[in-house]
Amino acid sequence: MDGRTFRLHMQLLGHRGGRLLAAWSALGAAAALLPALWMWGFTVDDALITVRYARHLAGGVGWRFNLGGPSTDGVTPLPWPLLLAPFARAGAMTVLVRAKLFGLVVWVVTGAALGRAVGRAPGPAWARASALAVMALSIPTSAYAVSGMETAVATALATWAVLLGDRPRAGALLAGLAASLRPEMAPWACVLAVGMTVTAGGGVARWIEAAAIALGPFTLCAVVRTLAWGRPAPLAVLAKPSDLEHGFAYAGAACAVTLVPVLVLAPIALLRQPRALTIVLAAIAHVASIVVVGGDWMPYARLMVPVLPSLTYAAALVVGDARPAATAARSLVAGVLGAALIARGGTAGRKVGADREALIAAARPALEGAHRAAALDVGWVSAATEADIVDLAGLTDPEIAALPGGHTSKRVDARFLLAREPDALLLYAPLGPPAGGIEAWPETAVQRAVEARLIREEVIEQRFGATAWLPLGSGGGGYVLLRQR
Repeated sequence: MDGRTFRLHMQLLGHRGGRLLAAWSALGAAAALLPALWMWGFTVDDALITVRYARHLAGGVGWRFNLGGPSTDGVTPLPWPLLLAPFARAGAMTVLVRAKLFGLVVWVVTGAALGRAVGRAPGPAWARASALAVMALSIPTSAYAVSGMETAVATALATWAVLLGDRPRAGALLAGLAASLRPEMAPWACVLAVGMTVTAGGGVARWIEAAAIALGPFTLCAVVRTLAWGRPAPLAVLAKPSDLEHGFAYAGAACAVTLVPVLVLAPIALLRQPRALTIVLAAIAHVASIVVVGGDWMPYARLMVPVLPSLTYAAALVVGDARPAATAARSLVAGVLGAALIARGGTAGRKVGADREALIAAARPALEGAHRAAALDVGWVSAATEADIVDLAGLTDPEIAALPGGHTSKRVDARFLLAREPDALLLYAPLGPPAGGIEAWPETAVQRAVEARLIREEVIEQRFGATAWLPLGSGGGGYVLLRQR
């Protein structure tokens, strides 16, 4: 073969390789985009809490939940309201849609990069493609990509940190930024940064440097919180005390329902792939962190989501060193589990957004004229009224957060509540109103501890009367609105 023929041959191989990687990028983007579009309607109440803070920042009011209240640390991902603020000069629901779009775009771009990296990995193409397919079946990943929460950005940063494994400092910084949005990811970031440095051949000094870079953004957030609010930890830690028993149950269930961890149950192959082993060890540190913080109260294993795409990449890296039969078995188990979860209603969460929007629309006229409303679920209430809100869960209120009790059982009594001077009270009733109408609404309809305690106090019954029933979805449950007599 002469020189000209050789060059043409290499150019042809380069073009084919470029087209092949473009196809893998498209496959990764599709694995991110299509399930996320299917789950577009999903959101959670806390997304609207951040929206309220961001709207107040954009309006020049400052970092506060209530216009007339003090500055409070009501957002665990400290940088997130700052990222939302440029899009927050609008109504709450419009800002939420913008946050969802932002998350979707970030996730799809990340999915394309992940697909390209998977395409470059060694091993059978079918095995690598199956890893992307399992990720696409993981409903938690797609749900939180479009939830309006910070999870999509944290997931993107965590994924890019892994993809830049050959540049340990850059990877460490991105991992640290992910931990600034999700504080429980700090151990993950540290393990990943040190592991990437070890894999790259760095010495002990480089290990220390990588750990410092990874922990830098997390530490900065703790310093800011200490200076601004007097404590380094997010207010949610105080409002929702950790519970190891719940943490173990949450972490175990999360590893199963998110599907992707099943793909990296290949210890022998992992030992042959240092980069994949580093990713998995970091994920194990993350699972341990989830246990320590006591899990979460949101659906779809939210805390596990940010590390799933990186585990997908680890799964693609190990297939070249794993037995094809074992790879096929793991993919089959994960795929069957994913299909079973979907068949059992796993995608029902995509209706949450529409139900919440209808609830907010019904509540707006009912809350007209209210100056201060008390509620346990304050996110949707903050989108229904500009009135001040008494947060019975304490997520945005340090005084209530410090009271004994858990997320739904804070020891708020009638005297404490009435000192805040609410003129509206919203209570959740899972079984709906009685047949006799809202006037016959019984105290027993309320089941959550703090709400049930308040409604049974005589002074509350004397001062408030039920005025409206606000249905939430088609399940029969909803909120009863009590207004001051």
